[in-house]
Amino acid sequence: MTPSTIIFQFQDGQPDQTHVAASGESVLDVALNNGIQLQHNCGGVCGCSTCHIYIDQGGDELPDISEKEEDFIDRAINPRISSRLACQCVLPNEALKVVVTLPPQNFLGH
Repeated sequence: MTPSTIIFQFQDGQPDQTHVAASGESVLDVALNNGIQLQHNCGGVCGCSTCHIYIDQGGDELPDISEKEEDFIDRAINPRISSRLACQCVLPNEALKVVVTLPPQNFLGH
């Protein structure tokens, strides 16, 4: 099986990074495993809004957003229609290309 690919784009001017992701990994897992600083105050259990990201491509293939995730996104800084929590974006079994944008990470979060 071909693994998925995640392209991380940064609003703070860092160059894009492309990383391979295995089925069952979350976008947060892939970020942290590759040294990308992405806040996750709750430890990645959908208990805060600090791992807020924008899904620019591939979002239709990710698990549907839950009510709980939606509630936390409403608390995020500058939410958009493409907003998700990185801890809840788990890669499916089929190969997928996902493009995400990480908002600036210079906040305390909630």
